[in-house]
Amino acid sequence: MNFCEYKKSMENKRVCVIGIGVSNLPLIKLLARWGAKVTALDKRNETQLGTDYTDLACLGVSFGLGEDYLSKIPEDTEVLFKTPGIRVDEPEILKAKENGAVITSEMELFFDFCPCPIIAITGSDGKTTTTTLVSEFLKADGKTVYLGGNIGMPLVSELDNIKADDKVVLELSSFQLHTLRKSAEISLVTNITPNHLNWHTDYKEYIDSKKNIFAFQDNNGVTVLNYDNDITRSFAKEAKNPVFFSILENLADGYCLDGKDLVKKKNGEIVERYFSYEDIFIPGMHNVENYLAAIAATDGIVSKDVFHHVAKNFKGVPHRIEKVRELDGVIYYNDSIASSPARTIAGLKSFDKKVILIAGGEDKKIPYDEFGVELNNRIKKLVLVGRTSKVIYDGVVNAKNYNGLEIHKIEGISKDAFREAVEYAKKIAEDGDIVLLSPASTSFDIFKNFEERGNFFKEVVNSL
Repeated sequence: MNFCEYKKSMENKRVCVIGIGVSNLPLIKLLARWGAKVTALDKRNETQLGTDYTDLACLGVSFGLGEDYLSKIPEDTEVLFKTPGIRVDEPEILKAKENGAVITSEMELFFDFCPCPIIAITGSDGKTTTTTLVSEFLKADGKTVYLGGNIGMPLVSELDNIKADDKVVLELSSFQLHTLRKSAEISLVTNITPNHLNWHTDYKEYIDSKKNIFAFQDNNGVTVLNYDNDITRSFAKEAKNPVFFSILENLADGYCLDGKDLVKKKNGEIVERYFSYEDIFIPGMHNVENYLAAIAATDGIVSKDVFHHVAKNFKGVPHRIEKVRELDGVIYYNDSIASSPARTIAGLKSFDKKVILIAGGEDKKIPYDEFGVELNNRIKKLVLVGRTSKVIYDGVVNAKNYNGLEIHKIEGISKDAFREAVEYAKKIAEDGDIVLLSPASTSFDIFKNFEERGNFFKEVVNSL
């Protein structure tokens, strides 16, 4: 069945869509315009949905809203599209499947009908910057690029416009990959560290979800893997055509460093020399790693000169070691994207001095013990706010290298408490200091996402 036939098959079909968020909203509108009888479910009420509710109602969409929204799946549902954050083993989803509903998602639909090759990126950290770099390389080389998945726009609404010689670049989360049964032509895994263990049943399920990015490739598929991460390195045993990148090892085959230069090696010999990492505008060795990964994924697709041009000119993605302001000799950086200890540690390594760190947020049930050791080594003072304040505090003071690091905990779980944390960091900062927001936790205790958290941080800093 081609996409045109699929659209026709949806006419008068009873379809339920769970979640009226960014990714599913265009899908709901498409389904309604194709003539499907759509029921949209969401935890929010009519008032909270605002104009989205009005727009969908005008298209004839029915609703099931409120805290018990999952219980409102119509019994006669034929196709059920779930939002990535809902597990397929929820009792209500299982019941719908038993009643005959086909369970799918916006991303699965896109994979079924995308007419051009897909480059897909996942990982615990660094995937957004790497995905953006891949997209920037392709655009700078004159390609028509569609960027989507976990970032960019929902691409299912672009299926009629995408051509066979275009390029699609997707960032995919473990939630999106969990039920995916198709893989991209070029897949890239930046790294794997414990993450989202409040959603996945265990670490193994999280890892297995990530494997789906390459598990269904044919023999022509390519999988780019981080050699420096034990788990991603082990993926090579299962991938069809693995390609490695590394900032730590002098690889015989793959993409690595020769001194300061990013290079490609084959059979122990350098076959391509790209540029010095000193030419990369955005700071940090983790970004050198991101560049190596992105080059590995696009080598042979774009010209060598493009890599250097982007390295010199790409200013980075917001909320990722983003310089906000210098005030009274103190520089403030926003790294709100850092929702795990590993990501915060990578951010700390971007600086050649100890920083004043603002950390804390919602707990993902991941360990903070080793994080405490790293903080004692890498920061000057610590300001904690949010629900993970206690576990981070315990990780620091119970660490074997704890030596009296100054820690201040802000009481309360609110935007006012977060503002107080930023203001306290200013109070204790001295000329020449760096204040870094890098929470090592999700934002959901106070904010709806890391972008809102980062924007609020910038708002507070700019008001100091």
